[in-house]
Amino acid sequence: MQTLPQSTIDLPGFKKLRSGKVREVFDLGETLLFVVTDRLSAFDVVLPDPIPHKGAVLNQISAFWFKRFDNIQNHLVTADFEKFPKELHSFREQLAGRAMIVKKTKPLAVECVVRGYLAGSGWKEYQESQSVCGIKLPSGLKLASLLPEPIFTPATKAEEGHDENIDMKRCAQILGHEIANRVKALSLEIYSRGRDHAAQKGIIVADTKFEFGTIDGALFLIDECLTPDSSRFWPMDEYAVGNSPPSFDKQFVRDYLETLDWDKTPPAPRLPTNVIEKTSAKYLEAFRRLTGNEIANT
Repeated sequence: MQTLPQSTIDLPGFKKLRSGKVREVFDLGETLLFVVTDRLSAFDVVLPDPIPHKGAVLNQISAFWFKRFDNIQNHLVTADFEKFPKELHSFREQLAGRAMIVKKTKPLAVECVVRGYLAGSGWKEYQESQSVCGIKLPSGLKLASLLPEPIFTPATKAEEGHDENIDMKRCAQILGHEIANRVKALSLEIYSRGRDHAAQKGIIVADTKFEFGTIDGALFLIDECLTPDSSRFWPMDEYAVGNSPPSFDKQFVRDYLETLDWDKTPPAPRLPTNVIEKTSAKYLEAFRRLTGNEIANT
């Protein structure tokens, strides 16, 4: 069954706890239902046009990694729609392929960013200070340079606008030294394992963002994992130091929007059909390469 793009998802009879830029979160009592819409945001503004298959790609890539990293505790209960409670089965068209049931955790107040290459805000910061989040880096690095080793560069979560990069000292003040060191070690481990798998599939994971939560003091990997929305994926065959490689994500949309006379505040402009189709194809290609499978829409 081919499902139509979903911009907004409501499930009568189930309480919606929050609606983020992309995800809808519903309360199932002991657990939560995460539903990934096809919404796309750029420059912190949600665009009016959904991207076909995007939600399914993000949901199923996260499930792929959660299962692959089975030695690291994560919040996934199941992403198999057939194992969802019977009360949800009437919502198959809205949920199948794009939803997962997860454990309830208490999210940490810090986002865990790992960078293996110099790009984005890290590149901007390096140009100003030759460091990223307090970590001194060698001189002479260029845009997209491979770093000597992956670095942990945490950020505070912003309810609106951009997150703020912080150093490890500030991270420890927020989380406590023990938790800060544990999430740093886990983030570097997960990134390295994901990077190595992706490299075999012709994808460079330039950087990525993880989130963690706790249940009775135990640490769990939560939210999404190594997706095109939480990571910067570059095609290995188009990588060159000094240039920003094309990404398997919404960079194509950002580049298009930069050509418009738009002040990056709501409402966002509509997207042409060719931009929507090419963006959808980018997400699908990332999924096929990483998992070796076709997207499941049932």
